[in-house]
Amino acid sequence: MGIYAGIDLHSSNNYLALIDEEGKQVYKRRLPNELREILEVLENYREEIAGVVVESTYNWYWLVDGLMEAGYDLHLANPAGMQKYSGLKHCDDSSDALWLAEMLRLEVLPEGYIYPRETRPLRDLLRKRSHLVKLRTGLILSLQSMIARNLGIRVKGAELSRRTAEYQERYWSGEHDLSLIAKANLAVIDSLDRQIKLIEKTARGKLKIREGYRQLLSIPGVGHIIGMTIELETGPISRFRQVGNYVSYCRKVNSEWTSNDKVKGSGNRKNGNRYLAWAFSEAAEFARRYNDSCRRFYNRKLNQGHVMVARSALAHKLARAAYYIMRDNVTFDERKLFS
Repeated sequence: MGIYAGIDLHSSNNYLALIDEEGKQVYKRRLPNELREILEVLENYREEIAGVVVESTYNWYWLVDGLMEAGYDLHLANPAGMQKYSGLKHCDDSSDALWLAEMLRLEVLPEGYIYPRETRPLRDLLRKRSHLVKLRTGLILSLQSMIARNLGIRVKGAELSRRTAEYQERYWSGEHDLSLIAKANLAVIDSLDRQIKLIEKTARGKLKIREGYRQLLSIPGVGHIIGMTIELETGPISRFRQVGNYVSYCRKVNSEWTSNDKVKGSGNRKNGNRYLAWAFSEAAEFARRYNDSCRRFYNRKLNQGHVMVARSALAHKLARAAYYIMRDNVTFDERKLFS
């Protein structure tokens, strides 16, 4: 007789529910987020447990890792793929945990990928770099806005990034308060620059230069940081059955519902990996600047629509190319991309 466990995980507690092969409740209770207490409950049913499912939340690492180390067959539920009957009148943590276990029992559970524990920190390190870059960009935009608001002139971000001593004298001579704002921004930008460079150096030193990574660098617009991001965020390319599945995961396909040739709405545009979405968008921007074929494709799409449509179309192309490069272990072939 098999038992299926569902865990509805929250920030400070979780709800554990167990059902048998016929779907009958065996156990349900709210527990604190203490691995020891969860294992103590499961130990009573260890010989019968066929699988444990945990909903993918922001804090699942510790629980999934701990249960896998304890020898349980773990499944990570994908919340975006789970929908309950919309006519339900009552729903709580108990029913959520039971529903997770029931989907596992029926073998209809939409599962997420459990990224290997040993390489997860390096992937998260690059995610932190992305976060710091966004903070840095926000501070530069703030300085540009302040200059435009007070002086009526536009200054390129590259000029602000150089941040020479002449900067203060040129813009804020005699303006003590505004000068203090600028100095505060520049001090934080300097600190962020140092941390970003340290992260990049550390990541490049830790990532094993696999053949697949080298071949990703042959794609126009893909440098070391973007290549590392694609490599680490993708994981095994074999988990994507077709190129369309991968491009959708990269958020590079349209989300639109139609019926009788009429648009009836749209789906979840943010369903997928936002870091891969960023990587291919950045690659598309660099590719259109420095690769002739990519620039011609971009300009052709630009003449047909908006700049964002053109950039998205090029990013879509590059994501498809990356899929085949990783799947077939080949280098980039420009003729195939635009044939």
